[in-house]
Amino acid sequence: MRRALALAAVSLLGSLALVGCAPVDETPSGGSSAGAGTSTADAGTATGGDLPTLTDGVLTIATSEPAYEPWVVGDDPTTGEGYEAAVAYAVADRLGYAADDVEWVRATFEQIIAPGAKTFDLAINQVSITDERRENLDFSSSYYDTAQAVVTLETAAAADAASLADLAPLRIGAMVGTTSAQVAEDAIAPTTDVQLFNDNDQVKQALVAGLVDAIVVDLPTALYLSAVELEGGVLVGQLPAGADPDQFGLVLDKGSALTEPVTEAVDALRADGTLADLEAQWLTDAAGAPVLR
Repeated sequence: MRRALALAAVSLLGSLALVGCAPVDETPSGGSSAGAGTSTADAGTATGGDLPTLTDGVLTIATSEPAYEPWVVGDDPTTGEGYEAAVAYAVADRLGYAADDVEWVRATFEQIIAPGAKTFDLAINQVSITDERRENLDFSSSYYDTAQAVVTLETAAAADAASLADLAPLRIGAMVGTTSAQVAEDAIAPTTDVQLFNDNDQVKQALVAGLVDAIVVDLPTALYLSAVELEGGVLVGQLPAGADPDQFGLVLDKGSALTEPVTEAVDALRADGTLADLEAQWLTDAAGAPVLR
């Protein structure tokens, strides 16, 4: 019962599970449902049949397996439920593809960002847009600008923190090589170095084990951790965004003929408020997460 209530709370909060990737079968699963998003075909940027996709008349989209909520609900992107699943179908619709013309394949994060020809037309998997990755990949414009947030336990020293100064003397943990780690260092300026871990699961375990007093993760992850994963989890607040927030883009093959129309589709969804509506539905803006100063 506790699990069911927690998941219901997450649906309302728009929280998120830890991002995970594993080698998987890349056979398309395809399909759709009424949850695939609001139709915008009358304002689409292209007609599906006119685009040079891997399979004529079909838009093949990759994501990881498992894909976690609320990016993808129930590890089933074909439902169109979850922020990234809904964005993918909204982009497809803008491009002139009906939901039934979308095929899903699974790929690891490493496969998605690897150089070389892809087994998909585009991928959506919380991939940050960076100059280094642009050397081998194309990206759409950002479909989500991430905020970073601080999570702790109600029994930890950080539970009563109300400012960056309150956090500075504490032990802070984050995932190595991530924006979370960099923002933690820059915004909090802790008196001891940020402790780095290989993945967000290790970050969470370090908090539970008392190796750190608080952890920094992206806001959707923070919402999920504090509501579901952590017994007595506390969302302390958001860190100041800074000048360059981490941005997620749809991934395409380098030089793909789809890059421009896909980017136009994302830009149109941002302009007409669709991305904001989907973000509010699945991720929320800042529920219970004040910006720490």
